[in-house]
Amino acid sequence: MGELVAEQEVSSDVAIAVNDNAMESNLDLNKYLTFRVGESIFGMDLLRIKEIIEYASVCDIPMVPPHIRGVINLRGNVVPVIDLARRIGVEGDAKASNRSCIIIIDVVVQGESMDIGVVVDAVNKVYEIGEEDVEHAPAFGANIRTEFIKGMGRIDRQFVVLLELAKVLDVDDLSISEIATTTEPV
Repeated sequence: MGELVAEQEVSSDVAIAVNDNAMESNLDLNKYLTFRVGESIFGMDLLRIKEIIEYASVCDIPMVPPHIRGVINLRGNVVPVIDLARRIGVEGDAKASNRSCIIIIDVVVQGESMDIGVVVDAVNKVYEIGEEDVEHAPAFGANIRTEFIKGMGRIDRQFVVLLELAKVLDVDDLSISEIATTTEPV
């Protein structure tokens, strides 16, 4: 069953560095960060996460799809921010709360590394979920598109939807490649 690895709460003024040296160890292969979007709990591969930051002011960009919140300035770099609830089709609280966070994820676009921010309602815990505790995504009953689901992770007596980040954050599908490449660093 899923094992609690670490519990981290986001302070109001501190970013949590999550993935500084994660590639050095194979022990992190089955670790998932769990978080809440709306009333649902999701998980994403810890190796893909660079850091977690407090939800801050997001600069609106005109004429973008509704799942794109805008951009933030992250240490002088322009980072597109995705509203995960809207992207995956989950009823979520569109208003930011004091527990809302932006998870910064590293994606590769045309051979180049690019950061994308993902807004979630709250970050929960990091769990180690073994292969034996991951079930296939159901073909029915899920509120989100099945290609977004990597599997259902069993933690204690409940399931967590494990997201397939390659599909959720497909830059071409998101229509953000132009935002990141044409916007100058601030």
